[in-house]
Amino acid sequence: MAGRIEDYALIGDMQTAALVCRDGSVDWLCLPRFDSHAIFAGLLGTEEHGFWRVGPAGPADAEPAPADRRRYRGDSLILESEWDTPRGTVRVTDFMPPRDGAPQLIRIVEGVSGRVRMRSSLRMRFSYGRVVPWVHKVGDRTVAVAGPDSVWLDTAVETHGKDLTTYSDFTVTPGERITFTLSWQPSHKEPPALPDPEGALEATADFWREWVEHCTYHGPYREAVVRSLITLKALTYAPTGGIVAAPTTSLPEEIGGVRNWDYRYTWLRDAAITLSSMLRTGYREEARAWRDWLLRAVAGDPENLQIMYGIAGERELGEAELDWLPGYENSSPVRVGNGAANQLQLDVYGEVTEALHLAHMTGLSRNDYASLLQIKLINYLETHWDQPDEGIWEVRGPRRHFVHSKVMAWVAVDRTIKLIESGDADGPLERWRDLRDEIHRDVCEKGYDKERNTFTQSYGSQELDASLLLIPQMGFLPPDDKRVIGTIEAIQRELSTEDGFVLRYPTAGEEAGVDGLEGDEGAFLACSFWLADDLAMIGRVDEARTLFEKLLALRNDLGLLAEEWDPRLQRQVGNFPQAFSHVPLIDTALRLTASGAYGG
Repeated sequence: MAGRIEDYALIGDMQTAALVCRDGSVDWLCLPRFDSHAIFAGLLGTEEHGFWRVGPAGPADAEPAPADRRRYRGDSLILESEWDTPRGTVRVTDFMPPRDGAPQLIRIVEGVSGRVRMRSSLRMRFSYGRVVPWVHKVGDRTVAVAGPDSVWLDTAVETHGKDLTTYSDFTVTPGERITFTLSWQPSHKEPPALPDPEGALEATADFWREWVEHCTYHGPYREAVVRSLITLKALTYAPTGGIVAAPTTSLPEEIGGVRNWDYRYTWLRDAAITLSSMLRTGYREEARAWRDWLLRAVAGDPENLQIMYGIAGERELGEAELDWLPGYENSSPVRVGNGAANQLQLDVYGEVTEALHLAHMTGLSRNDYASLLQIKLINYLETHWDQPDEGIWEVRGPRRHFVHSKVMAWVAVDRTIKLIESGDADGPLERWRDLRDEIHRDVCEKGYDKERNTFTQSYGSQELDASLLLIPQMGFLPPDDKRVIGTIEAIQRELSTEDGFVLRYPTAGEEAGVDGLEGDEGAFLACSFWLADDLAMIGRVDEARTLFEKLLALRNDLGLLAEEWDPRLQRQVGNFPQAFSHVPLIDTALRLTASGAYGG
């Protein structure tokens, strides 16, 4: 049975990632890319769907013991888990070296004290747990083959097969180190090179140490900020610069519910705000790589901007359900692909333009096509901004005139006007100034409820939406405007949980609501960070700091956050770890540090 979402650690090589549970079980790994088929899919089913556990040997009918301690080695993505047993202590080090050839998952077992009996249980199931590969020996190596994939296991200890599982039983003593390496290779190619686990460990530690040294943030929340930056780097597909929203699919927003989506793609919204955080913390190369990815992804057809793309810029992300997987804690369906890719979300034009504007303002090397792209996007918005859309939350109900979408259309026009005013682009300046004023006036007239003194989710609606918290952050209205303050206070009253965390919008429970879906969801962590930002902006800095530190306390023991928090079950829910949670964490830390709003 899979662990709780917060029981998992992330390791990765910036092309794919694995989730390792407290009991030493790798329950999720897609090879060779984030969006490839999983060879371990136990996270979304049972052990029959693939896992790899390394830990102390116990009675056959006993549940595997969770590690007594675990941590990342310094500021890295190298995981160390330790078990204290009656016979001694053992440490397992898990990591994936930045790729220079075949992708590798390396596990090093080290005796700390006493003599500890250990077991490795490896059950490979290709195609998301559906295909049992042919497992056989090639010399001293064990290889599993099915279709286009082959996975190679290298270890010095004996292995044996039983019940379609590969086992290794061995004992470690103090200072002894036993290594296991799992490598992927296309099945039609020569075997991957023999691994050097100890050399790879040293190289991986050096990589992360050197990368973290570029961080320019040295404030009071540095530990949380650096861990979030490392997580964002781990979610970046190195060959292209694309950033996945999360390395998982179908971890539910409500345990047992149907709000289960595939997040292994690059949302322009998520990636744009990630670029902002990277630039503000010293990571210009990552920002440049994302901008280049964007320009390639939208090349040739920027008017038909998709909200998301594949990590190499693919446009076709057809959605399907895997009916042989029961889902995480029986939360079905399990989905791969994402049908929201072809939705109309006008806010994306604003987020992309804001990211390009920030890159320009911070001196990222000039790219003429980036400026041309901005102009093309505004040419499209000029005749489409007043249409209804699916909005920031990708509703699968009817299109509406979402206020946030209109605000972000205003942002797109405003930032492009600034680009033209700087002399770095040409465009119809006066016409677009009039357009900017028209959008602003339209929002304030149709998206604002004078009686309640709050902006609303959509034109003519009585509902609220947490995306309205971005109005002051985007500069649409100043923080001290009474309409902004009224909106913040209304969201606190109507969308906040008892703990002060923020829901995205009201859901309809058993009936389909504005999003076209049944069921509920947890508090959305990004929105909760936005509230902390807004509170700081309107001068309620102590309240902002208190909320921020409550949010930090929701992270798991390794500093990782999923998409949402279930206030009823008191646990993390949604895909994990989630870029859209870690980015606003960084932004709020920077804002609070700049305002001096922190304790100690």
